[in-house]
Amino acid sequence: MSIVEIADAEGGISLHQRILSDISERIMSGAWAPGHRIPFEHELSAQYNCSRMTVNKALSQLAKAGLIERRRRSGSFVRRPQSQAAVLEIHDIRIEVEALGLAYRYERVARHKRRSSAEDRALLELGVAGPVLALECGHFAGERPFAHEQRVINLAAVPEAADEEFLAIAPGPWLIGRVPWSEAEHRIRAVAADRLIAAALDIAAGAPCLVVERRTWSAEHPVTHVRFTYAAESHTLVARFTPSQG
Repeated sequence: MSIVEIADAEGGISLHQRILSDISERIMSGAWAPGHRIPFEHELSAQYNCSRMTVNKALSQLAKAGLIERRRRSGSFVRRPQSQAAVLEIHDIRIEVEALGLAYRYERVARHKRRSSAEDRALLELGVAGPVLALECGHFAGERPFAHEQRVINLAAVPEAADEEFLAIAPGPWLIGRVPWSEAEHRIRAVAADRLIAAALDIAAGAPCLVVERRTWSAEHPVTHVRFTYAAESHTLVARFTPSQG
């Protein structure tokens, strides 16, 4: 331990804690964005006039907390914040983003009112053709894309959606506030990003993504089918359950 390290420890805060605090503050404030390379151990050691062991201890703790990713021979990098969503719940993406301590922003990309296609009818399990509203939306965490939304709404079940532009409010919370759902189905799968998804999420084409598809019904009427696509590294699904009885 150097003379400076001893002095800091005697002053009530160790250099290890200072390094942790300084790097955490830069990450949480957005000064160091996801993907930013943290200074190398020898650079931090020189900056704080301390041993590399002290720096290594601080970086290891930051990695354990999920704030940085340590790559062999490449250094340490700020991780993209990872959210957790419950598999068995219909959740609001805004809540997911704000739980990460980031500002949420929503953007409607496209809106089309049309007669249902064969694909629409398959997604919604409709027996006959009818009017639907197709939406494409973006959800952002801070400045970064967080999720890409592709949704079809059955206008026979929710006719008032035909007059809603969905510019100021995302379709998910709008529907939850107006249509009591009685049944929902989730399907979860992994895909490689095609060009559309890669552009929407600002990731490389072919990068791994997590897709969550959901259908909801009100009584026996199909209400909506939605597909949320997330960059795989930024999202985790969680299921919590208890043993069945009998």
